[in-house]
Amino acid sequence: MSEAHNRGKAPAAPPQSFAALRHPGFRAYFITAALAMMADSIEHVISYWIMFQKFQSPALGGFAVISHWLPFLLLSVWSGALADRFDPRRIIQLGMVFFMSVSLAWGLLFLTDTLEMWHAAALLVVHGFAGVLWTPASQLLIHDIVGTEQLQSAVRLTATSRWLGLLLGPAVGGGILLVFGPAHGILLNALIYLPLVWWLWKAPYGPRFRRDALPARAVRGFADIFATIRDIAGDRTIVSMILLVGCAAFVVGNAYQAQMPEFARDLGHGDADISYSMLLAADAAGALVAGLALESRGLLQARVRTAFVLAMLWCCAIAGFAGSSIYPLSLALLFVAGFFELSFNAMAQTLVQLQAPAAIRGRVIGLYQVGALGMRAFSGLTVGIVGSLIGIHWSLALSAMALLAVTVGLLAFALPAARA
Repeated sequence: MSEAHNRGKAPAAPPQSFAALRHPGFRAYFITAALAMMADSIEHVISYWIMFQKFQSPALGGFAVISHWLPFLLLSVWSGALADRFDPRRIIQLGMVFFMSVSLAWGLLFLTDTLEMWHAAALLVVHGFAGVLWTPASQLLIHDIVGTEQLQSAVRLTATSRWLGLLLGPAVGGGILLVFGPAHGILLNALIYLPLVWWLWKAPYGPRFRRDALPARAVRGFADIFATIRDIAGDRTIVSMILLVGCAAFVVGNAYQAQMPEFARDLGHGDADISYSMLLAADAAGALVAGLALESRGLLQARVRTAFVLAMLWCCAIAGFAGSSIYPLSLALLFVAGFFELSFNAMAQTLVQLQAPAAIRGRVIGLYQVGALGMRAFSGLTVGIVGSLIGIHWSLALSAMALLAVTVGLLAFALPAARA
């Protein structure tokens, strides 16, 4: 009986390569968003350089990291609620206006040589706020553009565009800094955000174009956080994916990047040369290759158990890098870590978006971003502060192994959802 039933069913279509890029709307968003991410990275290159030259303040450098991630911790659900309530295109455009305003303000302060530390702190805060406006709304927009069938491809390619921007940003930013100088260079950088702003102006996506538009819940500030937690508490897939990325961001995150000078020195490459730069770029290169390779074959379709396995492999790669004393091996392990990081994060986000109720999808995405990005504000404690006591090799290795144990426990919690 079951064989006859199976013969009567049409075979499932094989996954397409770069499925989301076959959609003209997503192609336009992919290109313009990659430019905006590159502009964000260029701004970091120029502003961080000037701040170091003028103030040489480790405290200001630390504040730059906190101000970047803390808004995601505090405001992601609120930002997602805005995207639920209003047009996500306009929320993204507002974020771009903030980004452009910050670049223009940096440029004017550089031109007039009036930059003070409080100016820098204020601009870093506004920049972080711009990022948290952009991120949940962008995920809601790509859902509108491609729908559910191509969502994983769109999420993975969007993450790839971010890594592409992060890779190109330092190279392009360094060139702009060299050719135009910091003031004119960062003023020019403000123009790179414009293509995304312009395309969003008439892009036919958002609430007005949805066939199944639902009444939007009012934005209630921090109360939305608790209401959203209650709404998704019974869904093991959503809960386990948010806990997975939250624990990964809290325990390891990207804190090892800030410690890369010491890792490079211990590997015998402590000078600011190409060997050091390759260590900094290795995981970004791995993530970029992951996005291109997986999309070219439509591999690793979104499944709960697969997401956990990829996260475990990421933990092993990070622990291996922490214990390595051989430069080529360290470089390879960072590359592998970047590959697995993009793979499990994109898969986790896809599963959350697919499972999220449509009426509160933006809020659920915001809650996911609280874990995936907001919790990175604390990763400096486990890797950096503990590393000052026992050494960064031990602190990073122990953090990765602790995260591996937590991931195994979360997998046991998520198994009923995985079987379903």
